[in-house]
Amino acid sequence: MEIKIKSLDNIREAAKAFLDGMGTGKVFAFYGKMGAGKTTFIKAICEELGVTDVITSPTFALVNEYTAADGSPIYHFDFYRIKKLDEVYDMGYEDYFYGGSLCFLEWPELIEEILPEDVTKVTITEEADGSRKVVW
Repeated sequence: MEIKIKSLDNIREAAKAFLDGMGTGKVFAFYGKMGAGKTTFIKAICEELGVTDVITSPTFALVNEYTAADGSPIYHFDFYRIKKLDEVYDMGYEDYFYGGSLCFLEWPELIEEILPEDVTKVTITEEADGSRKVVW
């Protein structure tokens, strides 16, 4: 599927479209260059799911946990600062990835070898006009 985000003004609409088209997957790996909008888009998705917590990039914490409107947990990961896979093993990634809750991963290319087989790969690219294209 593909969504175009023309500006921040329509990011919530794009997030809703993403949720409508994401299927039954639980683990979503977001690929894109620095500044492509991964965190901003994940924030919009979480807001559409009813998260009322402050949603920020877990760059230093590695994972942030949010609660959706239905009470279910959502896990938001940022692996940008990962130096060794041992750090991910130590955090108990399997409990998150295989626990049945939604997981949104930024910088998954740094942990590619341990991603679940059924991970949904999402690519965000910046277009020449400044809009973003989301493909999964």
